[in-house]
Amino acid sequence: MAQLIATRSVTAPEGLCLVLHGGGSRRGMMRVSPAHRSVLRMIPTAARTALAGRGRLGVYRLLNTIRGWDTHQTPVVDVEWALDQLGLEFGPELPVALIGHSLGGRAALLAGGAPQVRTVVALAPWLYPGEDVPLRGRQVLFVHGDEDRVASATRAMSVARQLEVENDVGFISVLGGKHAMLRRHGVFDGAAADFAVSTLLHEPVRGPVSAIMQGRSWLEV
Repeated sequence: MAQLIATRSVTAPEGLCLVLHGGGSRRGMMRVSPAHRSVLRMIPTAARTALAGRGRLGVYRLLNTIRGWDTHQTPVVDVEWALDQLGLEFGPELPVALIGHSLGGRAALLAGGAPQVRTVVALAPWLYPGEDVPLRGRQVLFVHGDEDRVASATRAMSVARQLEVENDVGFISVLGGKHAMLRRHGVFDGAAADFAVSTLLHEPVRGPVSAIMQGRSWLEV
């Protein structure tokens, strides 16, 4: 069963951030371990977002039911469950940002049409060619390393351009960034945190996200 892990629990938050891990498919129904590298990688992302939120954002990490993407149990189902749980605790009107890496980025994009979701951050999302992402009226940020050999930046750019028609979309290309987001990790984590703060709390931020919020759709950093 999926689990919610609180990075920053706030009694009366102004917004919520749900952080989604990646993880490749494995044979059988392999359970997710909290010690998997794909799970551990999102701890700094969640911590950076909680710090940037300054006690105004509740930040939670989602531990998926199984690794990868099974036809019967997908990360999207887990995200929907998590959103229901957060809605029960904080009310269905509180705005939510989904922040996902790799397959978690794909899950964030595919689950981002839920009514409480205002913001989607896709970090190095693993996407199929021609992926149909049914988003409308959302604020979406892609952050992708130009040396990613696991998830195609070209596919991510293609999906971003499709989403531009009905959403506010920004795309940050991280020079030298790879899929694990370890090289130049501060850019990946900082962009996710700043975008959540800017879109949910309407607070000014610095750096590349500031340029995105001022109308620059495509950046290299």
